[in-house]
Amino acid sequence: MSNSIDYTGAEPLVQAKNLKKHFEVKRKGMLHAVDDISFKIYPGETLGLVGESGCGKSTVGNVVMRLLPKTGGSLLYRGKDVFTEWPDQMELHRKMKIIFQDPYTSLNPRKPVEKILSEAYVIHKLGGKAEIAKMVRDLCDRVELPHNLLNRYPHELDGGMRQVVGIARALSLNPDFIVCDEPVSSLDVSVQARIINFLMDLQKELGLSYLFISHDLSVVRHISNRIAIMYLGQIVETADTDEIFANAMHPYSIALLSAIPRVNTTSKVSRIVLKGDVPSPMNPKPGCRFAPRCWMAHKECLDKNQELVEAEPGHFVFCEFASESKEKAKEVHYSSLSG
Repeated sequence: MSNSIDYTGAEPLVQAKNLKKHFEVKRKGMLHAVDDISFKIYPGETLGLVGESGCGKSTVGNVVMRLLPKTGGSLLYRGKDVFTEWPDQMELHRKMKIIFQDPYTSLNPRKPVEKILSEAYVIHKLGGKAEIAKMVRDLCDRVELPHNLLNRYPHELDGGMRQVVGIARALSLNPDFIVCDEPVSSLDVSVQARIINFLMDLQKELGLSYLFISHDLSVVRHISNRIAIMYLGQIVETADTDEIFANAMHPYSIALLSAIPRVNTTSKVSRIVLKGDVPSPMNPKPGCRFAPRCWMAHKECLDKNQELVEAEPGHFVFCEFASESKEKAKEVHYSSLSG
């Protein structure tokens, strides 16, 4: 089933424009964790952000949520820059929420579930003690969290139920945008499926938009309408989910897809093994950052900066030689992944 949605003429709910986040490292220079990325997320849409560990995915989520200050660029929510044009930050934080990667460390171990879930209502002064208690129970009903767990502490819950508490906390003020920072990576497969399907049901029911951050392409494919693939602080390819799996163009995207396990063991699939070390994000040199590991690199790739260009309608690639990569993709049998 296709995840594609036609957003022609729609205004994005969240939009990043040339967003940057650099960290100064003493006596070494600047670490380019997020370097000039742009993306759009529309109402009711899920944008999957994929990449290997250390590529800057979680930093993007933290900057989007203003947990970290930006270095450059802009981030718009409903057309206004969240860093300069939203004077009422409390109101902004009611509309934008985050689900953290580790459901154990993100919950206060000294507070029972009821106190954790009521905290947002108390901070925003949304009612008295009895009214807040009712809102907390209504919230539990929404996420199917048993009321008898409200007096439990986080360490008394299993991983899946802790994550449900994290999801409930994110929903407490009726947001319309949620950053999901690898929300199922610490859970076993059966619990992962339950949480992912739960997030999708909530999205349909409440009209939520997600920035879903993960390194697991199978999970991202299931939940996302569009996918942005990230490498060393930069988005190297973005397109509809089905388009990415059927027609990947960037060499890094092709390598990622070739590593997905296949159920059909009779088909011959060419695996792409990347050689060489990942370049350092510290004071990166000009040129394509994937070039030292790319089997298709040309001489100009090493010293010429690339740009994200629209290779096909709605399909953006950070590579001048995307057409050659497309032919390589055919050799690796990606048509089998699109079914």
